[in-house]
Amino acid sequence: MFCNQCEQTAHGTGCAIDPGVCGKDADVQSVQEMILYGLKGMAAYANHARRLGKSDESVSAFIEEALFCTMTNVNFDLASLLDIALELGRKNLRVMELLDAGHVEAFGRPSPAIVTRGTKPGPGILVTGHDLADLHDLLRQVEGTNINVYTHGEMLPAFMYPKLREHPNLAGHYGGPWQKQKQEFPAFPGPIVATTNCILIPKADYADRVFTTRFTAVPGGTRLATNDFSAVVDKARACPLLTRTSQGAFQVGYHRTVLLDAAPTIVEAVKAGRISRFFVIGGCDGAEPGRNYFSDYARNTPPDSFILTLGCGKYRINGHDYGEHLGLPRLMDMGQCNDAYGAIQVALALAEAFGCGVNDLPLTLVVSWFEQKAVAVLLTLLSLGVKGITLGPNPPAFVTPNVFRILQEQFDLRLTGADAKRDLLAVLN
Repeated sequence: MFCNQCEQTAHGTGCAIDPGVCGKDADVQSVQEMILYGLKGMAAYANHARRLGKSDESVSAFIEEALFCTMTNVNFDLASLLDIALELGRKNLRVMELLDAGHVEAFGRPSPAIVTRGTKPGPGILVTGHDLADLHDLLRQVEGTNINVYTHGEMLPAFMYPKLREHPNLAGHYGGPWQKQKQEFPAFPGPIVATTNCILIPKADYADRVFTTRFTAVPGGTRLATNDFSAVVDKARACPLLTRTSQGAFQVGYHRTVLLDAAPTIVEAVKAGRISRFFVIGGCDGAEPGRNYFSDYARNTPPDSFILTLGCGKYRINGHDYGEHLGLPRLMDMGQCNDAYGAIQVALALAEAFGCGVNDLPLTLVVSWFEQKAVAVLLTLLSLGVKGITLGPNPPAFVTPNVFRILQEQFDLRLTGADAKRDLLAVLN
C-alpha cells in the first residue's frame, strides 16, 4: 500500500492506521477522505454553476486550501479537520445557491408540470446526467428539425423550467435511474448524450451511440470537446426511428419558489393540525436491493403528511401513487440533488414562521447515501446544525466507528434500521 502522505510504501495495514509511519491515524484519514469526497461533489456543482455564469472566488479559494490540507502532509489534527469538513458544508450551501440562481435566471421561474414517460415516433436523442446547460444547447441545435429530445435520470427536473419544457423538441422522459442504464439504453435506438457523472461504461451493443460532453468520457463512446452537437444530430438521423411507447407520467416542479409561495397556507395548516409531518426522502441512490427501505418508508407515511423528494433517490419512491392532501400531491419532487438548497430554504422559512429552530419542525430527513455529492449535501446539513438525519442503507465505508460516534454525539446522526415501518413509527411516536 502506497501512502500519499509520507510518499513511501507502508507495511502491514498502512500509514492510515499506523501513526508510527507518518503520524496519521485512522480517524484522521477518515475525515480527510470525507473532505475529499465532499470537495468532489462541491466541485461538480460549482462547475455547473460556472457554466451558467455563476461563481464565487471564496469558494474557489476554499477548494484550493482544503485540497492542500488533505492531500499534503500538513494537518493531522482531528478536531480542526472536522471544522474544515463543516466549513465545506457551508461553502457547498453557497455553491448550491449559485447553481439555483443560475438555473432560474437561465431557464425561468420553476412551476409544477406533468412529464410523459415514453417515446414518440421519429428520430430521438436521449440526454442523461445533470447539466441543464448542455440540454439547452442541444435543444437549440435541433430546433426546426423533427428530432425529439428525451431526458433520462437526473435530467427529469428540466421540465420544471418553462424555457426548457416549452421547447418544441423536448418530447418527454425515458427510463428511470442511472443504475438501469444497461437495461434501458440498448432499448433506446437513438444516440445518448451523457453530460456528467452517473454514466456507466456502456455495453458494446450501444457504445457507438454514446456521446459525452467535455471532461465526461467512457470507453467506446465519443467525447465532445465542445458543445457542438452536430455529430449527435447526424447519428440521430442515421439510427432507426423510435416508435410510440408509454411508461406513464411523473409530476415534477415543486421547486423552493413554489413551496415558499405556499408557505402561509402550509404554516396555517400545520397550526390547525391538518399536516402531521414533512418527510424529505431522497438523495443519491445505489443499486443494492436493500435500498427498498426508502420505498417502504414512503409508502407507510401517514395520509396527512407530505413527502419531499430530490436527487436520483426519487426513483425509489415516485412510482407509487400517494394521493393528495389539501389539494396538493403528497409526493412533491423538488428537483436534482443540488436542489437540496431549496429544501433547506423551505425549512428555514418555516422555522422562521413558527419562531423555532429547524430541529423543532415536524420534519424528518431520510437520506439515501451513495456518492460524492451526497457527502457535500450531508456536510451542508450538518454545518447548519440539522440533527436527527437518518442515513442509509449502509454507513459510509470511509467513516471509522469513532468518527461516526462523534457525528452521532454532535448531530444525532442515525442509520436506517432493518424495518422501515418500525423506524417510521418511532419517528411518529
